Amino acid sequence: MQIVEEVCEVDELEEISLDSTVFSVDVLLEYIQHLPDRYRLVFNLYVLDSYSHKEIAELLKISIGTSKSNLSRARKILKEKLENHQKNEEKIN
Repeated sequence: MQIVEEVCEVDELEEISLDSTVFSVDVLLEYIQHLPDRYRLVFNLYVLDSYSHKEIAELLKISIGTSKSNLSRARKILKEKLENHQKNEEKIN
């Protein structure tokens, strides 16, 4: 999942792919917005704003391990949602 594995600006993205499926930024942002707050905040700071886990931990007053864990959980949730989205799209087509 490109967006989850790379640090990049949303404005620069037009579409994201998971395997052979292409997702629009709107679809991805919709799923990001529905992440639990603690996961979404860490995800946005790390992936979109390029903060390090140390910086996130200091900013949010959490441990570095918690920052890493929350990012991992956010990625897992997003991957599952995108895979489900992909399956639903395949059923329609």
